[in-house]
Amino acid sequence: MTFSIHGLPVARGIAIGRAVLMASSRVDVAHYFIEPGQVESEITRVRVGRNAVVDEIHRLQQTIAAMGPKEAPHELAALLDVHLMLLQDEELISGVKHWISERLYNAEWALTTQLEVLARQFDDMEDEYLRERKADLEQVAERILRYMKGVGSPVAPPAARRKTQQDLLLDDSIDVPLVLIAHDLSPADMLQFKQSVFAGFATDVGGKTSHTAIVARSMDIPAVVGARGSSHLVRQDDWVIIDGDAGVMIVDPSPIILAEYGFKQRQAELERGRLSRLRHTPAVTLDGQKVELLANIEMPEDAPGAVLAGAVGVGLFRSEFLFMGRKGDLPGEEEQYQAYKKAVEGMQGLPVTIRTIDVGADKQLDDSISDAAHLNPALGLRAIRWSLADPAMFLTQLRAILRAAAHGQVNLLIPMLAHASEIRQTLSLVDFARAELDNRGLPYGPVKLGAMIEIPAAALTLKIFLKYFDFLSIGTNDLIQYTLAIDRADESVAHLYDPLHPAVLRLVAETIAECDAQGKGVSVCGEMAGDITLTRLLLGMGLRSFSMHPAQILAVKQEVLRADAARLAPWAQRVIEAEDPASMLAK
Repeated sequence: MTFSIHGLPVARGIAIGRAVLMASSRVDVAHYFIEPGQVESEITRVRVGRNAVVDEIHRLQQTIAAMGPKEAPHELAALLDVHLMLLQDEELISGVKHWISERLYNAEWALTTQLEVLARQFDDMEDEYLRERKADLEQVAERILRYMKGVGSPVAPPAARRKTQQDLLLDDSIDVPLVLIAHDLSPADMLQFKQSVFAGFATDVGGKTSHTAIVARSMDIPAVVGARGSSHLVRQDDWVIIDGDAGVMIVDPSPIILAEYGFKQRQAELERGRLSRLRHTPAVTLDGQKVELLANIEMPEDAPGAVLAGAVGVGLFRSEFLFMGRKGDLPGEEEQYQAYKKAVEGMQGLPVTIRTIDVGADKQLDDSISDAAHLNPALGLRAIRWSLADPAMFLTQLRAILRAAAHGQVNLLIPMLAHASEIRQTLSLVDFARAELDNRGLPYGPVKLGAMIEIPAAALTLKIFLKYFDFLSIGTNDLIQYTLAIDRADESVAHLYDPLHPAVLRLVAETIAECDAQGKGVSVCGEMAGDITLTRLLLGMGLRSFSMHPAQILAVKQEVLRADAARLAPWAQRVIEAEDPASMLAK
């Protein structure tokens, strides 16, 4: 009987195939007390299991190193690094030892108890990306438990495939596509997934920024996450359809539904092929307006992929990813310089905009500032506020960026500015960093200076910003959050997070207009830039520079090529002034 399971669409496309169930990753854990004389042996059991998982990840890293970027994208390697970091986390290790030695818990019980302690800390984090790293922590603990118990791989082999009338609708061959259904997928699982014949996947858990979603998008694999109960409701070898566009999985589809989605799948492949032919086509509107389509990247290794996607530069290099998960061992000037240089060289002469570190509150780099000091992390010591509170760290980053500018065109972007005093202090430190390099005789290059507009106060005082900066970049994700007083991490109010709220649209439109009036560059680097339903509206507002995930560039370019910017301007003004802008976009 046909039925549907709804989840979150995280990677576009349609996959059709037989279900391969991944056995539950949960390992049964015994709970009992040990004798004092057994403490050391129990600690050793955990250590042996942990070391086995570390060795497994090292082997996977070696496998990735021997593979090309298409077979094993950077996101997968980065997530393995996260698992390795969690395995070496002192709080995890010392906590397990505490439960064994002080409470006399058996090894498995101690490990799961400490997992719960750390999981609650992740649940309290404001940042969605970091909060979802709890899944990585759970997977690390479960892999240790598996080694301790001698449990084999959780991937169940597919059952013998039976041919039916529905098989004939796809392909009368033995090579029937396979779709993976799991409670969750670890980075290691994803590597096996990439090397297999799976055409798509669905998981019970996960969000838009979970590791499964990140890797799925990087691999361009149709995926649905958060499809609650899918691993229990789907049977081995069922026919399933993964609709990554709608976030739906259809189980045991009828021949008519199967044929319909088969047609959609073929149409999507044709569309993908058509889009790929636009890679080298200049982004110019019908009325001759040139548009910049830039890439958002997290690590230097992402740069070549941005070039392949047709980006004409990097509009946002999120430098904070170089700093995270280092337990206070922050990257020094030379390490940062080499990373930025690698990104600049990877863009093959195209411009790279590097945003200075954007961390704070829930994203602590060390223990120097207590979490208790920040009752509302979203409004606390983050981004430029953090950098100005630690000038030595900030100067180290500024020197590294300035040195990288000697190898290509680099723009320096400052996040979360709101006050003229912050602007002046920041620019003074940039000058000081140049003076330090002069004194040391190190070469550096010129940089254009830019500011993020992501606080309403900044959007309402643009003339001050444009007095000091060469360009502005609108960070719509935070601008929406702060304008509407919506905590994006709070599920109870997340439905009110609205990029089409009239106040948000007015702030965006006024920022673009003021930059145009003063001849200064302006871009949008938030999620709005990569949303093809908003491309025409942003063009009508006068935006000519968009920065987005590389996978979104060709679809946005197609919208640009089909648009007449001059004709869109009056319509965009009506949308901005409307009580319900969303209804006008739907027409």
